[in-house]
Amino acid sequence: MKKFLALALALVMTASLAACGNGSSSAASGSASASGSAAAASDYRVAMITDYGDITDQSFNQTTYEACKTFCDDNSVQFNYYKPAGDSTAERVAMVDAAVADGYNVIVMPGYAFGGTIVEAAPLYPDVKFVALDVAAGDILETAVAAKGETYDYNPANWNMADYVDLSNVYCAVYQEELCGYMAGYAAVKLGYNHLGFLGGMAVPAVVRYGYGYVQGADAAAAETGTDVSMEYVYGNQFFGDADITAYMDNWYQTMGVQAVFACGGGIYTSAAEAAAKVDGAKVIGVDTDQSGIIDAYGEGMTITSAMKGLAATVNTLLTEIVLNDNWSSYANQIQTLGLVSGDDPEANYVQIPVATTQWGDGFTQDDYKALVAKLYSGEITVSNDTSTEPTVTNITVNYAGNIK
Repeated sequence: MKKFLALALALVMTASLAACGNGSSSAASGSASASGSAAAASDYRVAMITDYGDITDQSFNQTTYEACKTFCDDNSVQFNYYKPAGDSTAERVAMVDAAVADGYNVIVMPGYAFGGTIVEAAPLYPDVKFVALDVAAGDILETAVAAKGETYDYNPANWNMADYVDLSNVYCAVYQEELCGYMAGYAAVKLGYNHLGFLGGMAVPAVVRYGYGYVQGADAAAAETGTDVSMEYVYGNQFFGDADITAYMDNWYQTMGVQAVFACGGGIYTSAAEAAAKVDGAKVIGVDTDQSGIIDAYGEGMTITSAMKGLAATVNTLLTEIVLNDNWSSYANQIQTLGLVSGDDPEANYVQIPVATTQWGDGFTQDDYKALVAKLYSGEITVSNDTSTEPTVTNITVNYAGNIK
């Protein structure tokens, strides 16, 4: 993933909640002077808090940790990370308390699970800058509305965020997962796979967007190729693999003839990869980051591609703006959606598949990928982000099976 100019980020972000602030605002372009950067950097200490995983999860936590550490090392900024003792808002808030007590004033938090943390912790520390990745309005409102004794209807558009929580020291980035999910499903069918699987973690909005985008992409590619395509679709109801989920995947690969599974949700890929390793030619599609390195450890060439979002690029841009450019005011009090910034350069986008490791073939070349991205960017191809209902398909059969557990 390329490092992008802060200006590019600001230009492509669209505010997803008008009530959260003043809408999208342009970031300062250019870089601070050496003396100015040093002075600004000396005022900041950056902490990252993991959600419920670890910095070795090969996914959200690890990518965010590595991006934060690289930035801080390169700019001589003090950095540390904190891991909650368990998976609860209380334990995540405890880590915010610990980080602030230790003197950290920029806190980076990856994952939807931090919605409740923002509601409880951000107002307590108005001088601390909170950067939340993949935390949407609904993730915050679910806790904030309940805290006022009201019943949340899971439709963020019906609620004025400012009435329930103060986000003046918070920036949230969310991603158009449906777009890179679409790319992955389209690529798989174009590359000749006609029996696909989707193994989601928990059916939270980000995972559902990935899955429904995947369905739409496979459907579009099937229409173009004229092939019969079927898809098995299930959630593990957890973000890690285990013996039960591996057995379910064994049945897919060995009995049902599934050829490729999009494993979407933290460490749940382990079950798909373990099962695929038992079947010659079985494939897996990674998620969030380029997972070919870890998935291919189960079998050489196992990973077709990965549906990725630009967590590292977001971290780099926001820390540059906060620490070096002293431009927090352009980002605070906003929830912004990141997606495509270029129709010409797929690697410049915040959602993409990896150019270096995707298994290109005659059916789907790098040029074909560039053409697909150009059509998505221009709006010639549109992808629904509606998570409330299953996508309408006309060219494939999708067998939705709910939760495994």
